[in-house]
Amino acid sequence: MISPARALEGVLPTLLDYSALPAETLRARIRARKQELNAVILGHNYQRVEIQEVSDYLGDSLGLSQEAAATDADVIVFCGVHFMAETAKILSPHKTVLMPDLRAGCPMADFVTAPALRRMKAEHPGAAVVAYVNSTAEVKAESDICCTSSNAVKVVESIPRERTILFVPDRNLARYVQERTGRDNIVAWDGYCYVHDDMVLQELELARKAHPNALLVVHPEVRKELLDRADVVTSTSGMVAYAEKYDEVIFGTERGLVDRMRQRFPNKTFVPLSGAAVCGNMKLNTLAKLAWCLDYRKHEVVLDEDVRVRAERSLRAMLEVSGGWKAPSDEEKALELAGVRPSGCGCA
Repeated sequence: MISPARALEGVLPTLLDYSALPAETLRARIRARKQELNAVILGHNYQRVEIQEVSDYLGDSLGLSQEAAATDADVIVFCGVHFMAETAKILSPHKTVLMPDLRAGCPMADFVTAPALRRMKAEHPGAAVVAYVNSTAEVKAESDICCTSSNAVKVVESIPRERTILFVPDRNLARYVQERTGRDNIVAWDGYCYVHDDMVLQELELARKAHPNALLVVHPEVRKELLDRADVVTSTSGMVAYAEKYDEVIFGTERGLVDRMRQRFPNKTFVPLSGAAVCGNMKLNTLAKLAWCLDYRKHEVVLDEDVRVRAERSLRAMLEVSGGWKAPSDEEKALELAGVRPSGCGCA
């Protein structure tokens, strides 16, 4: 067995060696290597608590990428899924972007590919393509503008009502936007987030019965019948704000956010709408993989420059419509120090 003292001396041979180290030793390695590399660690709201605890910033994917772009860090380690790391690279082309586990993908993002989207565009000439940020860089590059769950309605309303909109890849978010805007010319891609789409009314009713006084807050990626029953429909960053304001909340989103809020506010009652709402891809990152990632400087995210530039154009178009990114307030900075960030884009 490798002693903790030796473990801090240098790079270990295999990931298994890192996995054998105690958590505190791994955290010490991560802190030391992060300082050496001038790196920043971004942790998505759905990550394991152990990852969130060592992250410099917590939040949603776009907000995290914007935070990282605004720092003087040379290296960005994104503990999320692949499209999120791509977004960080799109906005920070001169920084090195790393992922601890390349297998951490997003099934919803994989529903649509650039060639398939090009075929759809050919079938609807003149249509505007709105890409949810939960999409690959190649799909963003084929789109006119991006959106988040927080600003999707505002983005769609910025497009002339007579112009057809191709909305990719989330059908549930597209339906929500269609109802909010009253538009009948939104053509939705048939994709979805399995974590949110699998939530059903029976689970909601059981949660309501057990907690009749709780505020029901759901993510717009859930099905319509749940959206219709919710007290509030908001992004994950919006959910953090409700956790701060209310003492009893039922959250219709991935369990990682609920676990983190319980830890942050131990005297409040926070209930997952579904106990099975777990994103396996988000849970692939571990302390051992993060320490290995920093030591070996892998896995680096590399994008074709033409794809990156076109994808950035779509992201910038969204930021222009939504008012851009704002620096965190004093209150948000205080929450950040406590391990919670309410800022972010609002994507899953």
